[in-house]
Amino acid sequence: MKSLDVITIGRASVDLYGAQVGGRLEDMGSFQKYIGGSPCNMAAGTARLGLRSALITRVGDEHMGRFIREELAREGVDVRGVRTDPDRLTALVLLGIRDEQQFPLIFYRENCADMALCEDDIDEGLIAEARAVVATGTHLSHPRTEAAVLKALALARRHGARTALDIDYRPNLWGLAGHGAGESRFIESAAVTARLQATLHLFDLIVGTEEEFHIAGGSTDTLAALRAVRAVSKATLVCKRGPMGAVAFTGDIPGSLDEGEAGPGFPIEVFNVLGAGDGFMSGLLKGWMDDEPWPVALTYANACGAFAVSRHGCTPAYPSWEELSFFLRRGVVTPALRKDPALEQLHWSTNRHGPGGDEAMRVFAFDHRLQLEQMEGATPEKIGAFKGLCLDAALAVQDGKPGYGILCDSRLGRRALYRAAGTGLWIGRPVEWPGSRPLQLEPEIGPDFGGLSEWPLGHVVKVLCFCHPDDDSATSAAQEDVVRRLFHACRRNRLEMLLEIIPSKVGPVDDDTSARLIRRFYEIGVYPDWWKLEPFTSDAAWTNACAAITAHDPHVRGVVVLGLDAPEDQLAAALALAARHDLVKGFAVGRTIFAEAARGWLAGKLTDAEAVAMMAATYRRLCTIWDKARATKDIAA
Repeated sequence: MKSLDVITIGRASVDLYGAQVGGRLEDMGSFQKYIGGSPCNMAAGTARLGLRSALITRVGDEHMGRFIREELAREGVDVRGVRTDPDRLTALVLLGIRDEQQFPLIFYRENCADMALCEDDIDEGLIAEARAVVATGTHLSHPRTEAAVLKALALARRHGARTALDIDYRPNLWGLAGHGAGESRFIESAAVTARLQATLHLFDLIVGTEEEFHIAGGSTDTLAALRAVRAVSKATLVCKRGPMGAVAFTGDIPGSLDEGEAGPGFPIEVFNVLGAGDGFMSGLLKGWMDDEPWPVALTYANACGAFAVSRHGCTPAYPSWEELSFFLRRGVVTPALRKDPALEQLHWSTNRHGPGGDEAMRVFAFDHRLQLEQMEGATPEKIGAFKGLCLDAALAVQDGKPGYGILCDSRLGRRALYRAAGTGLWIGRPVEWPGSRPLQLEPEIGPDFGGLSEWPLGHVVKVLCFCHPDDDSATSAAQEDVVRRLFHACRRNRLEMLLEIIPSKVGPVDDDTSARLIRRFYEIGVYPDWWKLEPFTSDAAWTNACAAITAHDPHVRGVVVLGLDAPEDQLAAALALAARHDLVKGFAVGRTIFAEAARGWLAGKLTDAEAVAMMAATYRRLCTIWDKARATKDIAA
């Protein structure tokens, strides 16, 4: 069995999408950064749908090239075929959404890295692993990249792989339009037609819009163009017809486009057509590689295209397989899919990056502020320096391995927080004002939550809420309003959220207290990516809490256990109990690890090295306790 389903070849760029909608590109004030380029989009789009995909391209030896490589890897794309070009920059594209008809874009591709792709970049071993190789038209526009594509196609044939072409005609990229005409989709050119027709016989599947078949077939009459393509290729031809869906032709071209095999279209609002074709192609490839009938494959394709035109960005808009399946079962509820809460929650929760599944969460929490400020000898400067030592201890235990993290604030622990970037640690940051009830946030977050716009995308927003099901209505309303607004701000800024609830500090608790709070937050529309819960003393409490979470969000990241400054032996017993439940991924513990070292170091009784060693030893023991507890549970299961 081959290890890859699809390899795409060609463009890879960074898309800088204007965040403002409804104005000129000249007036855009900020941009969202995504991966882009049709082959790159398709590699990620098919990976989201469960195919094993890979990309062959070149990127620059700089930050944008590393971003593409890392983002593809996070999407599950095999990046062995992504070469780093030492001399050329990664391509950039600036894009905007002006209205339903205008989507201005500028290609920054002068001597870019992906256009340096050459025959030497095509590895036969990688091609031999694939069931299909997919090329796009742009890389047939230059002799060097064309030679690379032709070599890949020849190797695909040699090793029994299918071949597909997305015509992907951009006159600008064939040198037929100026830099300001990136939005142009069709300019007649006999030279381009001849270039394409010389390769069409190499493909089993050819996909394009009506205009793209016009250039491939050399006629602006769609049926005549399709017949001209059929004259040189036996491929299945799939013609995209915008809101009318798409049709497939496996044999002779009939007298009407309506006589082709078709799948249903979807009545949705057009928000952004950029990248819609790559979404369509991703869905089509999923059906094609699963050997579905063409009407089924076209249904997948039309649905993926519908998601793309209803959302911001290209790759970020594409659905997961779970999301697509849900949509096909349920259908359209609101034409503006990005405003469908159920779809958006499923889209977010099944496409996020970062830890999940069975990965452990061993988190050293030193985001404490008030507790450290109250210690003897504490000053803001000394607390900041101590948090740097906490980070040193975390890194010593982590030692480059996955499954470790920190909680660190940016008010007192800013230097440690910034130094943690790129270390491989999971990073969470608190936003609550310490000890506040009703809940208030740190001033730096701002009354409109605008401070979150400055956060790196990999950081997780952690908020602690002291709440109880029996709180008076005014307190509950005030706290719920803050948490709800914070949740939406997190999503708006593409940040994950960890919600920590502690009922025991404000009222009596039983085995259902936390579960009742969890259900209430879901009722008001708050779907945290992570929950941080107290170390329950009964299995029933854990069962109730986990059931409340999974009933509302089966795709939640999981739960971590907080420490509450418990002695190490008590915490070990609590972790052993929590480890029986699959939804609990680990712990986020602070004072149990750092309190003794902090008191000694702030008072001048411990050296830096002694404090780090003391904290690392405790943190390492807790990690071992958790790992053994989880292993015992797995063995018992």
